Amino acid sequence: MNKTLLAEFTAREGSRDEVARLILEYAEKVREEDGNLAFDVYTKASRPRAFWIFEVYRDEDAFQAHLKAPYGGPFNAALAPLIEEDASVLTFLDRVT
Repeated sequence: MNKTLLAEFTAREGSRDEVARLILEYAEKVREEDGNLAFDVYTKASRPRAFWIFEVYRDEDAFQAHLKAPYGGPFNAALAPLIEEDASVLTFLDRVT
């Protein structure tokens, strides 16, 4: 069963461009992961500092491998001072069948 989630965070005033650069660089790496099926970056049309990332992994093991990737820690450390939240807010999703 796929592991699907929505990660949300808000760039601090004046840091939107840097956050966008960081997340797009990170997205390139995540998309190369064997178990990643989607990593799509969005901003809310009415609030361009609000980022939403839609992520899909093949299964729980692929998601756990993603969490252990060596570039995740440095990305999160660089992102933390640039966003309003303490960390990305994760919402795990289940497909309606």
